[in-house]
Amino acid sequence: DRMWSPKKLQLPSFLSSFSSTLVFLIVIPLVLVLVLACTLGPQSSYVLSFSSSSWTWRSVGLLRSLTSYEEKDQHLQVVGLVTFNNSAKVSFYNRPLGEGVEDIWKDEMNEGEEHSDETTGIVKRYNRLERHEAILAKARSSIREAARNGSMMSNHQDPDYVPQGPIYRNTNAFHRSYLEMEKKFKIYVYEEGELPIFHNGPCRSIYSTEGRFIYEMEKGNMYRKKDPEEALVYFLPFSVVVMVRYLYVSGGPDSRHVIGRTVADYIHVISSRHSFWNTSLGADHFMLSCHDWGPHTTSYVPHLFNNSIRVLCNANTTEGFNPQKDVSLPEINLKTDDTIGIIGGPSPSRRSTLAFFAGGLHGAIRNNLMQQWKGKDQDVLVYEELPPGKSYETMLKNSKFCLCPSGYEVASPRVVEAIYAECVPVLISDGYVPPFSDVLNWNAFSVKVAVEDIPNIKKILMSISQTQYLRMQRRVKQVQRHFVMNGPPKRFDLFHMIVHSIWLRRLNIRV
Repeated sequence: DRMWSPKKLQLPSFLSSFSSTLVFLIVIPLVLVLVLACTLGPQSSYVLSFSSSSWTWRSVGLLRSLTSYEEKDQHLQVVGLVTFNNSAKVSFYNRPLGEGVEDIWKDEMNEGEEHSDETTGIVKRYNRLERHEAILAKARSSIREAARNGSMMSNHQDPDYVPQGPIYRNTNAFHRSYLEMEKKFKIYVYEEGELPIFHNGPCRSIYSTEGRFIYEMEKGNMYRKKDPEEALVYFLPFSVVVMVRYLYVSGGPDSRHVIGRTVADYIHVISSRHSFWNTSLGADHFMLSCHDWGPHTTSYVPHLFNNSIRVLCNANTTEGFNPQKDVSLPEINLKTDDTIGIIGGPSPSRRSTLAFFAGGLHGAIRNNLMQQWKGKDQDVLVYEELPPGKSYETMLKNSKFCLCPSGYEVASPRVVEAIYAECVPVLISDGYVPPFSDVLNWNAFSVKVAVEDIPNIKKILMSISQTQYLRMQRRVKQVQRHFVMNGPPKRFDLFHMIVHSIWLRRLNIRV
């Protein structure tokens, strides 16, 4: 933006005789071209160029700053550390964070709004992408400032809930981020697609989180905007669960392929009718699936798999789940429209069972658990089927620790069932990223047991002192609010925490 002063420019002596000729042949035509360009007006300050070479998606490293300590778990080193190479080339808005933001920031900027630089007098026009990136840059700066406060309690005022305690990685950063989300996050839901496969999902089943989220977005809420130009992210409202119900034929040839092709066709329709997918190659789009086939289905669209925000119950890093851009979705098996009667439990002193699990033989981990513990210990009660007269919910509420082994896939509804019953979850899995891990410190309210340590479960749990257990159980009760489905949603509940995870991923990229 700096201008060279013509007073400091002197032509060499051997060119002085040609100065007038140069003015007519070079300078005047150049000035005319510049005047013509200014008259037509800039279409965009940054050019998106597509070719067969690779493009880079640069993350801003936000989530790492939300953590008040260096996390050694490989699944939680999720931020700002990787550059993705994809199948197109894009020049990105890449201004350093906080630099050049204040001079263009306004809470409500209209398309093509002008801003005059007082130092140079140059008038700038900002397009939709630049305005959105300014909004996000302002939010990043605010969150990073809040993250510098290492206190266990947020210093932000809130009439409903003030995060505090070690269940959060950084209470102040999370609270600031949540408040920024409420003010600035805007979601557009594509209207293409017909019921029942699109705009629909199961609300009373093991896949209820998928259906409930789709239902809330379709109903409309504080985040949804009808104008796609206002949106910071775009929701692809298809349901893999419903596709399996209507398109999958057991034993039929290529049934899973039909589901994948349906998703690919839907993305083709979206990208043909709207400019937003092609602008970011899907990086500011998200889909949501609680079905085991969700990750595989997205592989039919490489940009959806590699670039988009995938909100998945099957959050398995060995199957392509990328915590840097994907969101781990809690799996909750709801049989009614509410959670009345299933949340809460007796005090720790009235919990007589050390550890409990009941479930089918789904996968190698559960087989291992059954072989080691089924019917072999009165403190560690492991059942394939509950004995007559035993209530599953009562067993959960009478246990100190609830075993949550992976089945065929890593997600299990037992994680949230344990939290509802105020029973400390024991996570037994390989490659599983627990929900909301960028905000929640799972080590504070759960126990992780490696698969190879299944024979040592009792020893591991018995080594936890009574004081430590009471602390963890108290934190389970505190974190409960973030996993409750409310209708309509309430602040800081499951719906808002899912949206917040998507918000964080959108903050982590610049388009």
